[in-house]
Amino acid sequence: MAKINGNTIKPGMVLQHNGGLWVVTKANHVKPGKGGAFANVEAKNLETGNKLNERFRSEDKVERVTLEQKDYSYLYDGGDTLVFMNDENYEQIELQKDWVGEERIPYLQEGMKVVIESHEDRPIGLSLPDQVVLEVAETEPTVKGQTASSSYKPATASNGIRVMIPPYMSAGERIVVDTATGEYVRRAD
Repeated sequence: MAKINGNTIKPGMVLQHNGGLWVVTKANHVKPGKGGAFANVEAKNLETGNKLNERFRSEDKVERVTLEQKDYSYLYDGGDTLVFMNDENYEQIELQKDWVGEERIPYLQEGMKVVIESHEDRPIGLSLPDQVVLEVAETEPTVKGQTASSSYKPATASNGIRVMIPPYMSAGERIVVDTATGEYVRRAD
């Protein structure tokens, strides 16, 4: 781990501080007319999700942590856990469902590539692809004369997620959905 000065902290960095790992969400650098420069830092604990507001002076030293990122493939749902396989050495890893997050689990599809970040061989974070292709399982019937410019209608995707789609689309069509927002992006090719 590298020690860095408090005035070099930037959003996205992971710091070892107060016995935990913190990801910096905001860093506001202040140079007052009187006294030394400092950084107001907002961070989130990677294990507990707690938030931290701290002031680091430019001469303060902080441990910067580099997370290891590896590609994994999603294999299957193992009850309370989800099973992933390392694409390089074929080792399998089981992650608790509550650790992955209930809102992200429906987007997982068999064979899907994900990135798992770890620190000292302990998983810290999981990144899904930005977009996934889903099939519209059910929606209201298309009304003749509706145009693409009118409001969207509710639909249920094949994974059970509710999504708003254009009114001209019907059940059975494939759509691209943003995994971060759960919103319709476009019709799938």
